[in-house]
Amino acid sequence: MDRRDFLRCGSLAALMLAGSAAQAFSLPPDPVFGRSFEDLQGRQMSMAGYVGRPVVLNFWASWCAPCVREMPMLEALHHSHPQLVIVGVAIDTRSNVQRFLQKVTVSYPLVLGGTDGISLMRTLGNKGGGLPFTVFFNSGGRASSMVLGELTPATLDARLSKIL
Repeated sequence: MDRRDFLRCGSLAALMLAGSAAQAFSLPPDPVFGRSFEDLQGRQMSMAGYVGRPVVLNFWASWCAPCVREMPMLEALHHSHPQLVIVGVAIDTRSNVQRFLQKVTVSYPLVLGGTDGISLMRTLGNKGGGLPFTVFFNSGGRASSMVLGELTPATLDARLSKIL
């Protein structure tokens, strides 16, 4: 193969790869972005408005000790990365969450998942329904990774590097 053929083949391969990458970005967002959740004031919060930004969806409950332990880290992340959306989906009752918020400061959006939240967790890959459960979405609304169990700073940094 002479140099001209080599360059022609290389250019063709590069175009094919670019087409594949563009196709991957054109995939529709995960179905979770077609959902709405009820916030603590009883209003509907649509996930569709978050497509275009990286999202961390954290399923938690006020009675779950590992969930509570990771919340200060998520709160700090919320303040240090304004381009990142963090949504806490409470697998809990409104009254339990409101009591919890009297003791713990959380400024990122919290919504009520209820029993639908458990089925959503299973749809997203948490077949056993354990808590805490966190899903990381890229700005295109596609799930990048998930963590079942308490987040650690190292795990959080590794997962964020894929979506930020």
